[in-house]
Amino acid sequence: MTPNPWRRRLLAQLAGTSAGLLLAPYTARANNTGPIRLVVGYPAGQTVDIIARNYAAALTTLLRESVYVENRPGANGIMGAQEVKRSSPDGRTLLFGTLGQLAINPGLYKKLPYDPLKDFAPVSLVSIGPLLLVANPSFPANNLRELIRYAKQHPDQVHYASGGNGITAHLAMEILQARAGIQLRHVPYKGSPAALNDLMAGQISLAFDALPSAMPHVQAGKLKALGISGAQRSPQLPAVATLSEQGMKDFEIYSWVGILVPAGTKPEVVSELNAAIRGAASSPQIQDSLRTTGSQPVLESPAYFANFLSKERTRWARAVIDAGAQID
Repeated sequence: MTPNPWRRRLLAQLAGTSAGLLLAPYTARANNTGPIRLVVGYPAGQTVDIIARNYAAALTTLLRESVYVENRPGANGIMGAQEVKRSSPDGRTLLFGTLGQLAINPGLYKKLPYDPLKDFAPVSLVSIGPLLLVANPSFPANNLRELIRYAKQHPDQVHYASGGNGITAHLAMEILQARAGIQLRHVPYKGSPAALNDLMAGQISLAFDALPSAMPHVQAGKLKALGISGAQRSPQLPAVATLSEQGMKDFEIYSWVGILVPAGTKPEVVSELNAAIRGAASSPQIQDSLRTTGSQPVLESPAYFANFLSKERTRWARAVIDAGAQID
């Protein structure tokens, strides 16, 4: 699945977004008080946190009430998901949910304390973007072919980092290893920022990471990019070839995030939040920030997000099995 259809739909829907949407009253929540929490199950500074803070700022302006990010990191996003699951279904506690929390964790954990399809009501998919395969500048390989050749010459000696066992970046590297016939050594960290710090320091050789997190370090010369997991090259890094271009046919992995509320939230609240998110996504602030970081905003209905989530859960359940990943 590539983001191109979303780009076309986005442009069409932006053309129809009126100023009236930005000023519409949000009556379904009019009797509620207190700020709106946007819960992120990962550390500050991680890609999902960066995107969430941009959406929080845009929603604060649009809704004319406070929307703030609350970081609840821990256990591959489980802590954050649990916080939202047990919150009141009043539209004032939102989960800024990730691919890992919603589609990977169900296959990774035998006893996951939440069910993404039963414990939450999808509101809107908000952004999607590819992963970047990056290396320390001193690493001998400069592209995928050179990486595969070097790894075959040094089996189980090349260390790669991820922000934790079972996250998208970890499984992406496991899939790459399986398809390339190489053996790397995984070093999990507590979050992407810590992993990237050690990668830049030369303690680790490789990592997959979301474009918004890794790209600034590539542009600053602190990391080098070996490839990108999308169907097309990134406009921000046009010289970096896709992994498909480099011989890894149809290697397309995207990191995505969406907003959900606790199950039992009234449909009219979900609808109004969806309208607010669409308005936020069409704001110059979100457009510019996501374009700069290489992600794309997505404007779709709650039903679309529910269907997308179901398909992604099936897809990644198979990926977890193929990678042999399991956390008790």
